[in-house]
Amino acid sequence: MVATIAPEQIDKIVNNRHQNPFEVLGSHLIVRSEGSDSNGEGKQRWVVRAYLPDAEAAWVVRPVERTEHPMETVHHPHFFECTLDVAELQNYQIRVREGDRERVMYDPYAFKSPLISDFDIHLFGEGNHHRIYEKMGAHLIETGGISGIYFAVWAPNAFNVSVVGNFNNWDGRKHQMRAIGGGIWDLFIPELEVGEIYKYEIKNVEGHIFLKSDPYGFQQEIRPKTASVITDLSYEWQDAAWLENRRNTDPQEEPISVYEMHLGSWLHDSFDNPPAEGKVAPIGEKHNTRFLSYRELAEKLIPYVKQMGYTHIEVLPVSEHPFDGSWGYQVAGHFAPTSRFGSPQDFMYFVDRCHAAGLGIIVDWVPGHFPKDSHGLARFDGSNLYEHADPRKGEHKGWGTLVFNYSRHEVKNFLISNALFWFDKYHIDGIRVDAVASMLYLDYDRKDGEWVPNRFGGHENIEAVDFLRHLNYVLFGYYPGVLSIAEESTSWPNVSRPTYIGGLGFNFKWNMGWMHDMLNYFSTDPIHRKYHQNSITFSIWYAFSENFVLALSHDEVVHGKSNLLQKMPGDDWQKFANLRALYGYMFTHPGKKTLFMGMEFGQSNEWNVNDDLNWNLLDHEPHHKLKHFVSDLHQLYKSEPALYTDDFSDNGFEWISCSDAENSVVSFIRKDKHSNDFVVTVCNFTPAVHHDYWIGVPKPGYYRELLNSDRASYGGSDVGNNGGKESHNWENSDWPYALSLTLPPLSVMVYKLEE
Repeated sequence: MVATIAPEQIDKIVNNRHQNPFEVLGSHLIVRSEGSDSNGEGKQRWVVRAYLPDAEAAWVVRPVERTEHPMETVHHPHFFECTLDVAELQNYQIRVREGDRERVMYDPYAFKSPLISDFDIHLFGEGNHHRIYEKMGAHLIETGGISGIYFAVWAPNAFNVSVVGNFNNWDGRKHQMRAIGGGIWDLFIPELEVGEIYKYEIKNVEGHIFLKSDPYGFQQEIRPKTASVITDLSYEWQDAAWLENRRNTDPQEEPISVYEMHLGSWLHDSFDNPPAEGKVAPIGEKHNTRFLSYRELAEKLIPYVKQMGYTHIEVLPVSEHPFDGSWGYQVAGHFAPTSRFGSPQDFMYFVDRCHAAGLGIIVDWVPGHFPKDSHGLARFDGSNLYEHADPRKGEHKGWGTLVFNYSRHEVKNFLISNALFWFDKYHIDGIRVDAVASMLYLDYDRKDGEWVPNRFGGHENIEAVDFLRHLNYVLFGYYPGVLSIAEESTSWPNVSRPTYIGGLGFNFKWNMGWMHDMLNYFSTDPIHRKYHQNSITFSIWYAFSENFVLALSHDEVVHGKSNLLQKMPGDDWQKFANLRALYGYMFTHPGKKTLFMGMEFGQSNEWNVNDDLNWNLLDHEPHHKLKHFVSDLHQLYKSEPALYTDDFSDNGFEWISCSDAENSVVSFIRKDKHSNDFVVTVCNFTPAVHHDYWIGVPKPGYYRELLNSDRASYGGSDVGNNGGKESHNWENSDWPYALSLTLPPLSVMVYKLEE
């Protein structure tokens, strides 16, 4: 047979050196006839070419006409060709004989129209394709009446890209992709189904081959396996009312108390008690111990958090990650919820049930760095694609990770679309953006000579700043009412201010300074606290410079820092009293709230990612009573608008007295933004009881006690004021009235005027 194509073209296909195999493979019209056959239809000459590395023989099958046409080998024993004189050639199949096995398949190279349009490529190239995940990755589609999977991946510096998996014996010769522009490669594989695993085989110009999981893959195998899984993200959501209410709510005027947690170490179960649905992973070397599934967490975690009174659950990164010990902060599958706990639909169910229970979901999101794992983004197409080529900009040596190249439009598009993806497909309510400071500063955790100044000679990462502003601008445009929280540990200005006034555009910022000051103060022996009064009051000097979230986070209970209870001085009674006082001050101080799991009942051990929380502690009265206190504290917080409606201006806060360092006492007023209501908070941070202690108040009347952290039901000594106090006149230039109070030891009390 005389070949209809040059041998050089065939060699390119056989050796995986062709960047558009559609030019060679598939069906091609080679002669257009103007005559007609006996039926009056014009005939044309077509050629069908196929490269079938395992085939001994092949036939072109026309299922409608029920005809078969033998293919012949040309130039290479596995390169087949067949010419046909027919009017048209659509939806043909190829029958292949491979040893004792025969199969009939649709030809991937017969489907020539890409799902990605030129406009998609244009938007992606300028960094503005906000839903590029609907085109990139692996998608179940139907084209020409045939169902299959459409693959698309960005690899601009690759010489050749193939889709590989069990379906083709991981042979990169069989499903070679084409370059369609903008560095994007694509291929439709007919009859491939959801559930198949796959990777991309990428060959660079030197001929080196890399096996990579899909950057836009919606699911990955359970670790330690790393292949992507073809997934359908369909789910019947039941939370339309929740989402509509969220759109019309300003979270800055709402009570927000976040239960920060790690899904893999809240509670475990045994493989002797398998989950009802799906698969979950074992925990480390404890082969008979397993993670709870997303659905089991929905049934056990949600009622617990709801009963405690929290408003949101914040999960440490849920995106796929290869190493349990990274806590999720070294992400390898940015668009895939980790398979440790189940399927994407299982995670959707978890979020849906949270919304049904009135709980929002915040996800820790990690755009600052990514790991060097060979299956991930590192040197994805054989070049520094997602990361900077210069290690002085592209590597966090202290973390062993790589830094995203924020100056590249396609990389920014990847990250922004990833953030939007979690809101779009998983209905999350907020992101806490990890390690923002590491993004903002070029010299972050780098010595002199290990970083490159910006174009103005400064240490600010201008590209990262632009990225964060663009991220938040786009996010709130699509999803008003959600939370975007920065974990930013420096004094960078206007982190939580709008982009139109030069801010970074977050609507909240973790108050790292408050956390540092509070833990330093409360770890100090009360006898010395009079010398550290400034630590307890300093936060008000800057409290309204940002929209702060007061956080006592996971970072404070690991790496030898001990848990909060063990940080407290004194005997066991004083430790619990100090912890109640810390929480009481936190929940009455301006700012939204975050507590890490286990803090609510006085977890005694450091957090260990491989172990359960110390749930057995709840069998002991002090821990059980602390949990009761935290629950009541939440009920108070949510029931008093003065404690949350005006967190971010000095109109909502007023000191009564902050200068009594000798007695380590502070008192202040919190005010409701929309009424004249206010509450009075009095804190005594020493073990001494103070009798007849006068606290100024603005109005006369009876002040009812809303909270006393020293109640016996909380584990305290039950010193108090019989549920409230009547005010009396006070000839004081600042306060016309006063309450004469007994201040319990190591306590926080809250009072409200009864009108």
